[in-house]
Amino acid sequence: MGVFSRVVKSTVPLGAAAVTAYVYKDEIAADGIRGVVAPFRELNALVRHASSSWVNSSSTFDADFPRGKWNHNWDFRDPMSLINERKYSKATDEEKEKMIQEQTATASRTIVLIRHGQYDEETKPHALTPLGREQAILVGKRLAHLAEKKPIDEVIMSTMTRATETANLILEQLPSSVARSSDSCLEEGAPYPPEPSVGHWRPHAKKFFSEGARIESAFRKYIHRASPRQKKNSIDVIVCHANVIRYFICRALQFPPEGWLRMSLGNSSITVIVVRPEGSVSIRALGDVGHLPAEKISFSQNTYHVCY
Repeated sequence: MGVFSRVVKSTVPLGAAAVTAYVYKDEIAADGIRGVVAPFRELNALVRHASSSWVNSSSTFDADFPRGKWNHNWDFRDPMSLINERKYSKATDEEKEKMIQEQTATASRTIVLIRHGQYDEETKPHALTPLGREQAILVGKRLAHLAEKKPIDEVIMSTMTRATETANLILEQLPSSVARSSDSCLEEGAPYPPEPSVGHWRPHAKKFFSEGARIESAFRKYIHRASPRQKKNSIDVIVCHANVIRYFICRALQFPPEGWLRMSLGNSSITVIVVRPEGSVSIRALGDVGHLPAEKISFSQNTYHVCY
């Protein structure tokens, strides 16, 4: 406790933290708690090395903390990628600037991803259970409350029964003027071979090739920056499935797509992606079920929540 209090009061940031980590390690060992000495020694070495790097050279920092670079043209909608190269090469500087401005987005897009409500997993067409219908109505009311401040532009739904039923119950809570459409590209499937793999769920390789390509096409269709012609910020609601949503999250954040199964989403949960005009992406909510009472929260009955 004495070591911790001294660190809190200290104004020497990293060097003191390195010494503290080492001293704290010795205190723990003295207390007879075994098996934690090596991690603290590693932490001490890491902090000392990082501290030296920050002080002496910024070039060594990247070696210690390798990281991927953000692909600014991840959605293939960077202004330069939308310009006719032949016309651009022949244009004057003034014309080039105008061409870029005409292809530059100015609005932000908010995409609200809703997982369908609980459904009958035994009997096809896997319709919503009574609880699933309650969940759908509650998430609809939540969206209606949000729409009072920022109107929803469109509700797009998967063509699978449980998603369509959920979307229709949501739409009953929203103004009748809200546009609506269905898309089979949003149906559930196997988006990408997961890592780590799951022993009880091993779709045939052809499923990843066919269903993965379809879900990737849905990602490119719906998750991207606004068109240059869009002048106002927009909100679109997509009602679909857990595997689809989790894959969308990984792709939108440029995370390894094989990590999609490491996330778990509740029934009728809310996930929010914001895509800004310059192409940056942020997540404002991930699997939010705060609109549901505790007794009405549910997940898939399967381990790892693999949801079909």
